[in-house]
Amino acid sequence: MTGGNVIVLGPTGVNFAAGMSGGIAYVLDEEYNFNDRCNLSMVDLEAVSSEKDKAFLKATIEEHVKLTGSEKGKYVLANWEEILPKFVKVFPIEYKKVLGQMMKEDEAIKRDVPRD
Repeated sequence: MTGGNVIVLGPTGVNFAAGMSGGIAYVLDEEYNFNDRCNLSMVDLEAVSSEKDKAFLKATIEEHVKLTGSEKGKYVLANWEEILPKFVKVFPIEYKKVLGQMMKEDEAIKRDVPRD
């Protein structure tokens, strides 16, 4: 994966995120075993904690249910408060650095402060 976003509501295979250099994956880890199935050499695993991430996740699953009638999606939405903490955000380390640098540059431009 080199860009975009993906939401995984089912189990993953082993070596998830091998070669993942960009984008963000949100994985539902109902069995709490995703750490053992993920290749952690290029990614960090985080809780879904920001309001922006939560809103994106919920809205995208709602759209998925609307378009597909997914029973799993319906279950996730019906049990949102219980299920949300079981999602893991898979964030490539280098991608996170690039995004952080871009945010710093944007803030510098907004404040009209010279960049390093």
